[in-house]
Amino acid sequence: MKMVTFLKTYVLALLFNVGICGVVAAQDTPDLPSVFERLTEVEYVKMTLVTDMTTLIAQKNSDEYYPGTLTTENGKMYKVEVRARGKYRRKVAEVPPLKLKFSKKALRAEGLDTFNEIKLVLPVFDNAEGDDLIVREYVAYRMYEKLTQASVRARIVKLTIRDSHVEKSNKTLFAILMEHEEETAARLKGTEVDAYGLPIDSMITNQVALVAMFQYMIGNTDWDIPMQRNVRLIRSNETGKILVVPFDFDFSGFVAAPYASPSAESGLRTVLDRYLMSYGVKSDALRRATQTLKLSRKELDTLCKGKYISKYNSEHMIKYLDTFFEQINEKDVVPQMMRVSLMDR
Repeated sequence: MKMVTFLKTYVLALLFNVGICGVVAAQDTPDLPSVFERLTEVEYVKMTLVTDMTTLIAQKNSDEYYPGTLTTENGKMYKVEVRARGKYRRKVAEVPPLKLKFSKKALRAEGLDTFNEIKLVLPVFDNAEGDDLIVREYVAYRMYEKLTQASVRARIVKLTIRDSHVEKSNKTLFAILMEHEEETAARLKGTEVDAYGLPIDSMITNQVALVAMFQYMIGNTDWDIPMQRNVRLIRSNETGKILVVPFDFDFSGFVAAPYASPSAESGLRTVLDRYLMSYGVKSDALRRATQTLKLSRKELDTLCKGKYISKYNSEHMIKYLDTFFEQINEKDVVPQMMRVSLMDR
C-alpha cells in the first residue's frame, strides 16, 4: 500500500513538472554564451569591481552610470558602466544594489552574446551578518532554480570593491550576480510583459501554483502578481500563456533579515510565520506543487549544506524548512496561515 501511494505521488509530481516546464524545456542551446554565463562558470568565484563608489553612494538615488572595471580571478578585465538600482535596499543599504552594463561591441569581440546587463545584489550590512543574509537569499534562488527552469538565474561571488575615489579603499563581501530580465525572457523563449491586474487564467496554472507554494515554504509575502511586485511576467512565444518568475527573497522567513516585515494584508506579525498567497489557484494544483516540494526535499537540504555555507546558516535554513515540511505532512489541505514557533535568528 505504501508503495502504491509513493508511486501515485511520484507520477503526480512528474506530471506537474511537465506542466511547468513544457514551454521552456524544449529550448535550443544558445549559439553563444552570455557574459553572465561566462562570469559564473564557477560558484563562489572571486572578482574585483573598481569604480567611483564615493560618488555613486552619495548619488545613489540617481540612475547615472559611472565608468569602472570588473576583473575576474584569472585576470580577465571587462570595462563596465555601473549605477545604483533597486528600491528598498537602495534606500537602506550602505552600498546599494548595482547594475553592471558591458559594451556590446566588446562582448561580440569576445564571442559572447550581446545581453550586456547584469544585476548585482550586495549585503545591506557591512559585516558578517550582511554576508550571512546574502548567502541565505542566494540559497533561496538556487532552491527555486532547482525546482524549475522558469526561474531567475543567480550565482554567488566573492567580490572585492575598490573605490577609485579613495586610495587603498577595499571592501570584500559576498554578492549575488543576477540574470537580467531580458536574458531570462530570451532563455525561456518568451517576451517580457509589463501589465497590471492580469487574470490568473492567462497564466500557466501549475507554474503559478509552484511559485505560490515555494513562497509559502520560504515564508515570503513580499510579492504580488497583480501589482507585478518582485515577479517577472514572461509570455511564452509558443503558448501565449504567462510564466510568473519570482525574485527578491530577502523579506522571507528563510532569510530572516532583521529589517524584514510581512505584508500588512497577511495579518502576520513576523516573517517567520507563513501566509499562503494563492491568487485563486485551485487547491488540486497547490497540492501537486506541494508534492513537488516534498519530493525535492533532499535536494533542497543539500543546497542548504553547500561547501561554502557556514554551519550557522545551514542549521538556520534547514530548521526553517523543517517547520514547513513537518506541518504539511500532517495535513492533506495546506493551511492558509502557518504559525511557526520562535526560532533563533
